[in-house]
Amino acid sequence: MSLLQAPNQRVMKVTRIDAQSPVFYRLMELGVIEGASISVVGRAPLGGPLHVRLGDYDLSLRAEDAAAIQVDI
Repeated sequence: MSLLQAPNQRVMKVTRIDAQSPVFYRLMELGVIEGASISVVGRAPLGGPLHVRLGDYDLSLRAEDAAAIQVDI
C-alpha cells in the first residue's frame, strides 16, 4: 500500500519508492529508503500534506509524494 493510504499512528517499513517520482532522490536524501521505519502522525484536511515520523525526526510530505512511497505494515 502507499503511504498515502496507510493508517495513522502505525509504524511501517518502506518497501519501495517510485523511481519515476520527481522527488525520488530528495526522499532518499531525507532517509526515506527501503527498510526505513516510518509512520503517519497526522494529515492536513482536503488532501493536504501528511505529517510523518521517520526515525528521530518529522517531515511533511505532499500527498503526491506520499503516494510514491510503498509501505508494508
